[in-house]
Amino acid sequence: MLENEANPTISKSTGLPRKRFYRARAHSNPLSDSHFPIPISPSEVDYSLHYPQLFPSNDQRDKNKKIEFADIGCGFGGLLISLSTLFPETLMIGMELRDKVTEYVKERILALRVANPGQYQNISVDRTNSMKYIPNYFEKAQLSKMFFLFPDPHFKEKNHRRRVISPYLLDEYAYALRVGGIIYTITDVEELGEWMKTCLENHPLFEALTSEELEADPAVKLLSSATEEGQKVARNEGQTFQAVFRRISAAP
Repeated sequence: MLENEANPTISKSTGLPRKRFYRARAHSNPLSDSHFPIPISPSEVDYSLHYPQLFPSNDQRDKNKKIEFADIGCGFGGLLISLSTLFPETLMIGMELRDKVTEYVKERILALRVANPGQYQNISVDRTNSMKYIPNYFEKAQLSKMFFLFPDPHFKEKNHRRRVISPYLLDEYAYALRVGGIIYTITDVEELGEWMKTCLENHPLFEALTSEELEADPAVKLLSSATEEGQKVARNEGQTFQAVFRRISAAP
C-alpha cells in the first residue's frame, strides 16, 4: 500500500514502513512481566504464521525443517534482512521485546515479500522476552547461529543481571545451540564487550573462533554493518568489540 491519508506509515517511494511511526524507547526492562502469547513448547511454534509461503499449514509442514538462526533483540530487522538473502534456505527469526519495533519488522518483512516475490520468505519476527523464554521456542541443539548485536549495556552494576549475556543465560543458549553452532556478539561499549567475552571464555561449552575462521565467516562481516546501531557507530567512527564463539561438546 502506498503512502496516503489513510495510511501515512507506508512510504510512497519504497513501499516500506516508515520507521518514525514505530519508534520506541531504546531499551526495555527484560525482568518485567509483559503480556503477550508465548508458545508452551517448541512444537507449538506456528511456522505457518511465520513462514506462510513455505508452510501454508502448520499441521502439514516438514517437521525436519526448523528455525536455525535466532537474532536476539533484533531491533529494526537489519540483520535479518541481510541474512535472508545470504542464507536463503535457512529459517531464521528475530526476537524483540518492544511492541512497536516488532510491528515495524513485521511490516517491513511483508513489504519486502510483496516487492520481491519468492524472497524473504525465510525470515520472521516475534515479540517475546528471550531472557525468559528461549526453551519455549527452541529444542535442544536446534540452532546453528545466535546473534546478540549491540545489546543494552545496563551500565549500573546492580543491573548487570539484566544483561542478555551472562553465565546462567549461556547455559540456555548452549542448550539451544548444536555442537559447532556459533554465538555472535558485538557492542560499542568496551566494558560490555569485555564482559561478554569473559562470560564466553569462562563457560565450558564455548570456545573462541580463530582469526582465520572469523575472516571466512560471511555472517561476521554483517555484525557491524547490517544494523541501525552498527551503522550509527560507523558514521561516528566509533570502535566496536566482538566476541564470536563456537558451541563445543562437554568435556568427557
